[in-house]
Amino acid sequence: MLPRKKGIDIVIEIGGIKTHAAALELFEKKLDKEHLSRIKTIKNPEIAIKIANAIAMCAPDSVFINTGSEEDKQYIRELSLKNKEEAVLPMDRHTIHYDLKEEQGRIVDRTFYVADVDEEISSLANKMDRAAALEDVRDKMSGVMNGKTMMIGFYSRGPAGSFVSNPALEISSSAYVFHSAEILYRNAFHAFEKEVERTGYFFTNIHSEGLNSPQDLPKARVYMDRIYQTTYSVSCTYAGNTLLLKKGNHRFCVDKAVYENRGNELSEHMFITGIDGPGGRITWCAGAAPSGCGKTTSAMAGNHFVGDDLAQMWIDENGSIRSINPECGIFGIVEDVNWEGDPYLMELLRKPGTEVIWSNVLIDEDGVPHWTGSGETPPRKGINYQGPWEEGMTDEHGNKVPISHPNARCTLTSSALPNYSAKSEDPNGVETRVITYSGRDSDTMPPVWVAKKTDHGVVIGAGIVSAATATEVGVTGVKRAPWANAPFIPGSLGDYMDAQFKFFGNEKIAEDKKPVMAGLNYFLIDEARGGTSKNLLGEKRDVKVWLAWLERHTHREVEVIETPIGFLPKYNDLKDLFKSIIDKEYSEELYVKQFSLYIDNIVARIDWQIEAYGKESNIPDRLFEVFKEQRAGLTALKEKFGSIVTPSDLEKAESDS
Repeated sequence: MLPRKKGIDIVIEIGGIKTHAAALELFEKKLDKEHLSRIKTIKNPEIAIKIANAIAMCAPDSVFINTGSEEDKQYIRELSLKNKEEAVLPMDRHTIHYDLKEEQGRIVDRTFYVADVDEEISSLANKMDRAAALEDVRDKMSGVMNGKTMMIGFYSRGPAGSFVSNPALEISSSAYVFHSAEILYRNAFHAFEKEVERTGYFFTNIHSEGLNSPQDLPKARVYMDRIYQTTYSVSCTYAGNTLLLKKGNHRFCVDKAVYENRGNELSEHMFITGIDGPGGRITWCAGAAPSGCGKTTSAMAGNHFVGDDLAQMWIDENGSIRSINPECGIFGIVEDVNWEGDPYLMELLRKPGTEVIWSNVLIDEDGVPHWTGSGETPPRKGINYQGPWEEGMTDEHGNKVPISHPNARCTLTSSALPNYSAKSEDPNGVETRVITYSGRDSDTMPPVWVAKKTDHGVVIGAGIVSAATATEVGVTGVKRAPWANAPFIPGSLGDYMDAQFKFFGNEKIAEDKKPVMAGLNYFLIDEARGGTSKNLLGEKRDVKVWLAWLERHTHREVEVIETPIGFLPKYNDLKDLFKSIIDKEYSEELYVKQFSLYIDNIVARIDWQIEAYGKESNIPDRLFEVFKEQRAGLTALKEKFGSIVTPSDLEKAESDS
């Protein structure tokens, strides 16, 4: 168990308010009549004390209690425009927000877990001891909201009443953060106390944006206090660093799953989508991928959209895995979003009717957003994340400045999507039968493969690798990305991995409801399969086929080829699905390129993982057993067929065994 409420609660120590009576006294002094009446509807002393200390620490000029009413939402929108955090665009209900040129992703180097002396923190994360964090927060956040309005929101991360939903306070001086929160999360002002009573806890997020100038960035910080389930963020503006309802609270949910409900609950960096199958059935799929690696594309490729980024999962009394999306909106990367691959999303981005916050795209002279990979004719000049832009311009290092930042985003409500599913608001979630894992892998794994057993599926998740994306500042190269969740795992990887094995191996899961667990790889390139180009071996729309094949495999309607790494599809099944799902001819030549096993590459990947995990503490032995079993099988194939083993070789090996 992770201890709760042990030692110093930083915001209470700085704010100095210890009783409910003292909190009410502060509210009388700091809030006007209208907002005082709102806060007085909150009777829970713990909630009131937390809010009062945030006010005492940050010392705002005024306090706005957001009830989620249309009037409150409009006030937030107008304040964001007034503060120049956003600007109006010609298309109705569209606005543009720019982060600092130097803050276009998560500031991983300045993000810290607040840790007690004996507290184990992930080896992939930074930590700061509690005493030092107290002084750092005191220095950087005391009086930080002088001259500003503090906004306080009450949200539910998931449909209210769901077994895995979590109540959370959002406290910020940034109207852009609140505008985003109102699109991405469920305002639960009137149900908040009931949700806190149900769960026994709530998350707290305290943020102030600073001056939005480069001078701010050296003192920009994100702190996460696991013991008190509180985050602090200062002098930053990118939503991944400021809207800590999102990844900050996701980390607390991971803790809850690993240390309080191990084997029965998971908190994952996953999309959720429903795939239509024969006979009118819907098969629900959840899939992990690092940010910028295709989660939104995969979610949109399904027929019934629930979520594109996060999933809370549990095992119900009927033995099925259920999933909800803690969010109700999309904070999606727009690079390579285009009419061919993402028609549903493009419809919302290019036609009036849906509220959209754009960030870090180029705005042309007519006020129209543009981004890399849109498939549209780009303008020759405009304004983007680094200032005035014109075609062909270069930066101080001589590098071409792209039309938009690779981490440029759009924020919009999920319910506007044509394939939106009302199941998104069902507290019981959706029965999840397919689990996928993917990264940016240019040269090793095939487009889709299925684990032989659920423990092998856990190993697929543990073995994700990915080329670095633009979502993290200063991160480059190819890196390990376990379960696509590693940046959000507060404790040890060994504990998290144990939770994965225990969850998917839980005897409570009914035999006929065990999930199909699979790897996906959209990023295999021609050059890695004997070609001469760096083009992808496939297209974005092929995702629909890989998901459709997994749907059929779940119901045992397609044949497979057994290999040491798992099960591969057969050509004829894929050929038929390509034609029926996306009306595309799929050649056997392409199939052989995509699904041949390049043994040396896979073995090198396994050896890399074994070595890396060997340096971690308390990693379950089962991981190494599966990797070594796969390695032995691959080595035997190489001895028989050479370093490149085709699907026909694999079928021959299968028939010989």
